[in-house]
Amino acid sequence: MRAWTLPAAGIALLVWGEWLNRRWSRTVVKADLGDSRAVVVLGYRNPSESINLINRWRVRAGLRSVGTGAGSDTVVVFSGGSVGGGTAEARLMAAYARSALHFEGRILIEDQSRTTWENITNVLPLLEDAQRIAIASQPAHALKARAYLRRQRPDLADRLVRADDYRPGEWTLLKPLLAAYGLWTLRGLTGAERRQ
Repeated sequence: MRAWTLPAAGIALLVWGEWLNRRWSRTVVKADLGDSRAVVVLGYRNPSESINLINRWRVRAGLRSVGTGAGSDTVVVFSGGSVGGGTAEARLMAAYARSALHFEGRILIEDQSRTTWENITNVLPLLEDAQRIAIASQPAHALKARAYLRRQRPDLADRLVRADDYRPGEWTLLKPLLAAYGLWTLRGLTGAERRQ
């Protein structure tokens, strides 16, 4: 084996992880038009009473997705029940947004969901008035949620826009693992749902 083979394979793996996560973040979304925006932030299993690393990152990605100059009709919806025990993920994320990130915008909490399907089902009533809907999570998970929204409410799916949950170089070393896990979690989607 040549000396450059292993480093080249490592670089190719990193590029593949970046490419796939970028692609997923831009799938099943429309042009970002409209005034009122709802940003849905999906929770991740949180077994303790303090917010975990993944949920902290998802909150930051969600707040980045609000954008600059957001109007008073913009809302951030934190979604997630008490999957790992203790306080509901949505409540931990909302508290983190307020206390650690000093977010002063409008927040709604959906704290009953235990699965991604339930996340979408339970936030639908909170999204009716939004002209734009962004779903913030890891790109594969957000794509799955957008596909679920399309299945449950195709009329709202036309309002889906990209969240700011993919940035080049962010989580780079983990992106190949996230891509591999994402491929596994997206296996239940149709090919069309993964490409639109």
